[in-house]
Amino acid sequence: MSRLVMISGGARGLGAAIARRCLADGHRLSIGVRDPAKVAEAFPDVPADRLMAHRFDTAAPETAQDWVDATVARMGAPDALINNAGILRMVDFTRGDETDLDDLWQVNVKGPFRLIRAALPHLRASGRGRVVNIASTDAKRYRDASVSLGYVMTKQALLAMTHAVRFAGWEDGLRGTAICPGAIDTEMIDGIPGVTPKAERLKPDDVAAIVSLVLSLPNQASIPEITANTRLESTI
Repeated sequence: MSRLVMISGGARGLGAAIARRCLADGHRLSIGVRDPAKVAEAFPDVPADRLMAHRFDTAAPETAQDWVDATVARMGAPDALINNAGILRMVDFTRGDETDLDDLWQVNVKGPFRLIRAALPHLRASGRGRVVNIASTDAKRYRDASVSLGYVMTKQALLAMTHAVRFAGWEDGLRGTAICPGAIDTEMIDGIPGVTPKAERLKPDDVAAIVSLVLSLPNQASIPEITANTRLESTI
């Protein structure tokens, strides 16, 4: 069943892979990015009735509501919201600074929170609304000092937010899923010591396939969390 899907950060990397898979599945898309022209560059052949781009910048809080309102005005009410946009800064008790930590919270937590709040009335009215939050295996545990504590904190907050979504509209058919993948082969983690070797990382298309599955399921098949490990770990 096709949906109108909003995707944050859908012009490159994992977001673009998710967008391509959604288009292949027959969904219509509204993509929110800081520079909407990047969407036209990434998807030059997609007709305007299937894809729109709008400015969404976590540093400008008003753009969350603006993007939702523009989507409704042009394409109708959304059935799904995919919070994909995220950043990584190396922050812990000895590395990074307050600006790095603030950036992590602004993009990884406040951005999704504002979008969910803005889109919630439409997702509840849909009767089959979906919120998919791209988290991380770091949302499930703290591994060791090689990871960014700041990043771990924000992804665990995003996981908590996902469960809150389910309580915010369960009787209205609203479902929330946190996808918690291990290292994904995108430029975000290139060059960071201690990450999974490139050959062992998940491909963006693999994670997009998981998103596709979540969007295809009926209300009675709710999956709160999906973890996709790239390394052997204790159950998380």
